Amino acid sequence: MATYKKKASKSKSKGFDSSKNDSTTAEVFETLDVNASKTELIVSKYQNYIIGFVGLTVFAVLGYLGYENLIFQPKSDEANNELFTAQNYFNKALSDTENSDSLFLLSLNGGEGKYGFLDIIKNYSGTDAANISVYSAGMAYFNLNDFQNSIEYLKNFNSDDEILKALAVGVIGDSFAELNQLDDALDAYRRAANSSSNKFSSPKFLLKAGNTATLLGKKSEALKYYNRIKNDYPKSSQSNLIDIQIGKNIL
Repeated sequence: MATYKKKASKSKSKGFDSSKNDSTTAEVFETLDVNASKTELIVSKYQNYIIGFVGLTVFAVLGYLGYENLIFQPKSDEANNELFTAQNYFNKALSDTENSDSLFLLSLNGGEGKYGFLDIIKNYSGTDAANISVYSAGMAYFNLNDFQNSIEYLKNFNSDDEILKALAVGVIGDSFAELNQLDDALDAYRRAANSSSNKFSSPKFLLKAGNTATLLGKKSEALKYYNRIKNDYPKSSQSNLIDIQIGKNIL
């Protein structure tokens, strides 16, 4: 939760004209007395309403602070602890190809008395750990060749990180491609390539978009993606053979 610092108030001092007589001062105090009296009348007339409003405001503030400190933060900490084991299974699955399927399943369903990604999503909704679990579950399902579930989870992932968001959308494209739904795959690759302009993910998904467009017979669109790689990312690995790809679509 963001912490806000109160800005020190700057006092503005106005010069005092000593030539003004006492009657002006008296008028000022008389005005203050009248305003004070009006305020007292308002408070008296609407006392019950004001007390009720103040009470509700205080209750709302205390309720929010209580939820944040007593419920949400401990819930978030607990979710992070559960996430550690699930993510550990996932990381092991990436390096242990022989046992990857069983490890991906453990990352999804849990083990050692700890939750997996699916349990974290269900029980800790609204926490960062749950959001990360949505991403990791989608990636786990993709590696298990369960492409439909991969799409379902990854499309619900939200992130301000441009690269992570692009990767999620890109794997949605890969999943559609595996399901031979090339139009949907092309749409996902477009979005992944355009979601950021970083040198890591953009040329990667521009190439996939170009290759998919080529398969669909959309040569002019494919050329657009290939030329973007050539012009905007000339040092990327995807640009190495890009002239060949361009030549194929010019013919």
